[in-house]
Amino acid sequence: MNAPVNTRKLYDCRDAFAATLERLAAENETIVAVCNDSVGSSKLNGFKAKFPDRLVNVGIAEQNMVGVGAGLANGGRLPYVCGAAPFLTGRSLEQIKADIAYSNANVKLVGISSGMAYGELGPTHHSIEDFAWMRVLPNLPVIAPCDRIETAAAVEWAASYNGPCFLRLSRVGVPDLLPEGHRFEVGKANLLREGSDVTLIANGTLTHRMVKAAEILAERGIKARVLNMATVRPIDETAIIAAANETGAIVTAEEHSIFGGLGSAVAEVVVDNAPVPMKRLGVPGIFAPTGSAEFLLDEFGMAPAAIADAAATLIKRK
Repeated sequence: MNAPVNTRKLYDCRDAFAATLERLAAENETIVAVCNDSVGSSKLNGFKAKFPDRLVNVGIAEQNMVGVGAGLANGGRLPYVCGAAPFLTGRSLEQIKADIAYSNANVKLVGISSGMAYGELGPTHHSIEDFAWMRVLPNLPVIAPCDRIETAAAVEWAASYNGPCFLRLSRVGVPDLLPEGHRFEVGKANLLREGSDVTLIANGTLTHRMVKAAEILAERGIKARVLNMATVRPIDETAIIAAANETGAIVTAEEHSIFGGLGSAVAEVVVDNAPVPMKRLGVPGIFAPTGSAEFLLDEFGMAPAAIADAAATLIKRK
């Protein structure tokens, strides 16, 4: 708790996903992987080598891929359906709604390279709407792990959960924030740093930036609480209400549009239960331009120093 973040060693969460899935598949022969011509980018080459008859590559046909996953689940298999996040979600939204969420099919949707991880490929490859699309659907937990440790824990949790879920994984390297052996609990936030002046809430690639922002604020004499809110739905209302009541101000940051994502989910809880000043940081309702994910996050005011400035300004409204 409150330990500085070591950003010198960064990890790709896809590696943790792949290693965990291979281990689980060795233990459970019903586990299969389904992908959209994304064996490499989904890090499924090892899975393919070990379980060649349990990987289905449907090609660039995401709607069909989701249907195949639903069919496999109906047949008693445990499918992890993997693909680039913008295409798995946006292109297949109707199939996810009808075949997965409405049918409560035991399918694990894995959106790879989420947010602006495909930055140089431009707006068509950014996935900054997927929280909004996925969290509106009933029966579908929406999860964005903050590091490799939480990724592995979430993949393992998904295998034991009897129902659909959406895992949002980036390819951008992030440092370890949680301890080895961490056990994932859906709908439960992790308190990464104590604080009484303001609360910083994030998930995925933004979580370690929030911790760094809290360290900057500490140098200014401001005590910032940091919550890792990996589950966007169901969201941890208890932690949010406590943060509002105990710190009086909340800043959210996400690699997503400010509309419909984590910030909106937190604001819904706050306005209904404990209204306090809030600042939502994210992509401000535009198509994000071409550029690396790190560059774009900084440009949209989500560098640690910029987050700290936003929090300091917000505190003045308390």
